[in-house]
Amino acid sequence: MALDLPNGTALRDALERAWDAGDAVLPLDQRLPAGARAALARDAGASAVVDAGGAERSLRDGRAVDAGDALVVATSGSTGASRLVVHTHATLAAAVAASHAVVPSGPTDHWYGCLPCSHVGGLNVLLRARAAGARLTLAAHAEPTEIDAAARAGATHVSLVPTLAGRVDLARWRAVLVGGAAAPAQYPSHVVRTYGLTESCGGVVYDGAALPGVEVRVADGEVLLRGPMVAPRLRDGTPVARADGWLATGDLGEWHDGHLRVLGRRDDLIVTGGNNVWPDAVERAIADHPAVAEVAVTGTPDPEWGAVVTAWVVPAGAAPTLDELRAHAACTLPTYAVPRRLEVVAEIPRTALGKPRRAALAARGDA
Repeated sequence: MALDLPNGTALRDALERAWDAGDAVLPLDQRLPAGARAALARDAGASAVVDAGGAERSLRDGRAVDAGDALVVATSGSTGASRLVVHTHATLAAAVAASHAVVPSGPTDHWYGCLPCSHVGGLNVLLRARAAGARLTLAAHAEPTEIDAAARAGATHVSLVPTLAGRVDLARWRAVLVGGAAAPAQYPSHVVRTYGLTESCGGVVYDGAALPGVEVRVADGEVLLRGPMVAPRLRDGTPVARADGWLATGDLGEWHDGHLRVLGRRDDLIVTGGNNVWPDAVERAIADHPAVAEVAVTGTPDPEWGAVVTAWVVPAGAAPTLDELRAHAACTLPTYAVPRRLEVVAEIPRTALGKPRRAALAARGDA
């Protein structure tokens, strides 16, 4: 069942009805154009669509799901086309239980869901509240003023992406989970940085430590995950994990004082003058400059250096100069990692979970 519904009570009720009937659900991202949502439902092999009016419309060429299948969800596609991942009731339950062991909630708590349920980061809020018997509010839009208002009204638990976390009063919340993109280091103690993928049903590493039941390895620099919450397959039948159960994430990482440090996507690495530069680290070094509202970092091909570090900046008022950014970044970065090129832009293209679409920016830089 494709659920063409915004976050809210109608979405929650439609999901419950579908699961009670033994169906799996595909929540459709309401930020996509109508034609794109319809195409996604067809590509996923949905048999019917539930629309905002509550009407159910049958689709041709629907494909059956396996017993126990609960969710078909599209990845954010930050490194290319989205993939359709299948989660079962068992993998969803395992993800919720593992998270609850570290960030518990109960009937007296109130989860506020402002991330889209079309992605596991948003859907997990609904699932955590459901499992804990906690109160749940699903907001159709992620507005900082509404998030702050929810906390003042008594909401206690929330899941955010770093862009949102930087725009709200985090002190009002009892527990905040932040994931979906690289997070800065200056969060208060009740804010938990999470790492995971759609294929792992969201975050499975909290503040660098694996959740109960989760195994983490770094092999040849790549982060590997294994656990009962890893999805069994894609919608086309392709297994998600290797035969030994390990999920190759495509992220590079390292161990630091016994904690996992994720360096970034393998494809995001910038090699400049023979030196390796990770965009996440450069973005963190630049983000707190007073003239920077948002920043993303890519490499731009260069005949002398191989690639140059390029900062794409949405200014906060008057745009900073390249020299200003270089001087600011040099306070915390080695010289080879500071930007050599600045592009001032009106916005940073991002995925639904706030990750910068670096490939799109890099293509602009190449041009």
